[in-house]
Amino acid sequence: MCGRYSLYDYPRLSQAIRLIPGLAGPEPHAPRYNVAPGTWILGIRRPEPDGAPMIDDLWWGYRPAWAGPDAPQPINARVETLATSRYFKGAFRHHRCLIPADGWYEWLPQAGGKQPYYLCREDRATLFLAGIWGAFADGTAGCAIVTEPARGNAREIHDRMPLLLNDDSLRTWLDSTLQERDAIRSAVHHLDADTLTHWPVSTRINRPTHDDPRLIEPESDKH
Repeated sequence: MCGRYSLYDYPRLSQAIRLIPGLAGPEPHAPRYNVAPGTWILGIRRPEPDGAPMIDDLWWGYRPAWAGPDAPQPINARVETLATSRYFKGAFRHHRCLIPADGWYEWLPQAGGKQPYYLCREDRATLFLAGIWGAFADGTAGCAIVTEPARGNAREIHDRMPLLLNDDSLRTWLDSTLQERDAIRSAVHHLDADTLTHWPVSTRINRPTHDDPRLIEPESDKH
């Protein structure tokens, strides 16, 4: 799954989003080292099918437009059922988005408790997590991060991970004219799992109120 991540390097993000034609750079935001569900996060989506992609604040918690206000708001959507689940399939066809991140956290069960790990690219380049979004009645939108079975050395930490897209797939994932599952699958490709690295970090990450650069600093490896 993906339940926490970081987004702090906005200069690097400004460079990375140039891969998406027509997208302007993000407005200044405070760096976040402990982005938690149930908060507003930075996303990239097309509010209108024929419109340009835009950077927007999205609520991390997805609910389709047809669902009532008390409907569940999952933070993740499994790629295996994304195209067939009644709750997600409409968004998969029409409302896909990207969630930029510098890295994400997973927890490895160990004797005495769970050890958190930070996962990111070896070169620290911006990650783009595949997501879906749904419109809320007030004109804002909520989102869920798409997850898949873990690949590469991420499997050492958890059995699932966010679906990370390579640079050539960013524009395609946002293309609302591409709607059929097989067409999307053939046109959208993973980021190479060999580009990822990870290390253990402090259990301070367990508290959403902790949000500082020390959260991503390596601790002694307890693996």
